[in-house]
Amino acid sequence: MISIKYPSYRAKWHERFGFINWKNSNKPLIWIHAVSVGEVNAAKPIVSFLLKKYPHYQIIITTVTPSGANTVLQCYDDNVKNFYLPYDVPFCVRKFIQKINPSILITMETEIWPNLYQTCHYANVPIFIVNARLSQKSMKGYQLVSTLTKNTLKFVDKIAAQTEVDAERFIALGAQHEKVSVVGNLKFDIAIPQSIKEEAEPLRHYFSVNRPVWMAASTHPGEEEIILNAHKRILSKYPDAILILAPRHPERSEKLSLLCKKMNFSLVRRTEEISFDSNHNVFLLDTLGELQLYYAASEVAFVGGSLVNTGGQNMLEPASLNLPIITGPYTYNFFEVSRLLLENEALLLAANDEQLALNVIELLSDANRRHVMGERAKAVILVNRGSSERAAALIEPYLSSSI
Repeated sequence: MISIKYPSYRAKWHERFGFINWKNSNKPLIWIHAVSVGEVNAAKPIVSFLLKKYPHYQIIITTVTPSGANTVLQCYDDNVKNFYLPYDVPFCVRKFIQKINPSILITMETEIWPNLYQTCHYANVPIFIVNARLSQKSMKGYQLVSTLTKNTLKFVDKIAAQTEVDAERFIALGAQHEKVSVVGNLKFDIAIPQSIKEEAEPLRHYFSVNRPVWMAASTHPGEEEIILNAHKRILSKYPDAILILAPRHPERSEKLSLLCKKMNFSLVRRTEEISFDSNHNVFLLDTLGELQLYYAASEVAFVGGSLVNTGGQNMLEPASLNLPIITGPYTYNFFEVSRLLLENEALLLAANDEQLALNVIELLSDANRRHVMGERAKAVILVNRGSSERAAALIEPYLSSSI
């Protein structure tokens, strides 16, 4: 972001500067910056393409949050390294770039860093913003520092925007028209293992094949109370219903565990690794990297960050698993995705616990409707695939095919 908020850098000082002791393998290097879990996951199609097409390159993914760093470590082997992004101040950025000596910088989604971009430009490092998006809220924030934003964007070589609206907003902020292309949303190119349903079967037996299971994923502070109140309403209709609660940041799980107990739910935490019996009605997924598996074990998916004003989370993961999806009213970070899902009758909206409970109950009561909504959601993904290839085509001219 343009405004530098040092407290948001949650990594410890020694972790932030861990790159200092890194030994470069002398391979040319591709640098990808992805703030947190969502951006790391969005980058997967591009990383997969680059690993196959340019095996002689080293790839580094920088992140800002510990959860983002953990996701990189879980997803990749030694072919992809992770470091925390240094503070966006000239000395730190210069030191980092001198150390890693990147061939290009690819930043994900809405990342506009003044000192980083300027330093890369003067070091002859091409800069790309990939899967670029700008919500109306983000655009208003950048407009408050319009001169700085415009001067920063002039250093960018290519912007691969998700939609025409995103492209127009970047241009309005000062990006040069000829540098902006519309390539679609990388998240439509999500890769789901064909065996995921089979892998989820033991989970279904763990929970019980006969009990209805719904999942509330990527939840944020302030909406778990709404979700748990909805689950109380659902239990009045389906006393054996199970809620899988997966917070966006698992480090909040201790607080959520206390909240569940305060609201008289009987829960099991994933990290406890104990049996889930007939007395339990909430399962707290307090780990990273298992969201797909637990989606696959569910019958209905609610996607969080949407009952509170944080802009929503990725709805395409449950869509790719043919699940009916519910979300709250705040989805501006995924405006195009939610629009497409709504237009194709693959998404339901809920603004409060009563509406959420009603939607879940209706879906649990109608297997045919669940199936139809899930098929429509999967169809939306299939129609909109291909953005990773289009984004890669913008990057390829800046990379050598051989050493």
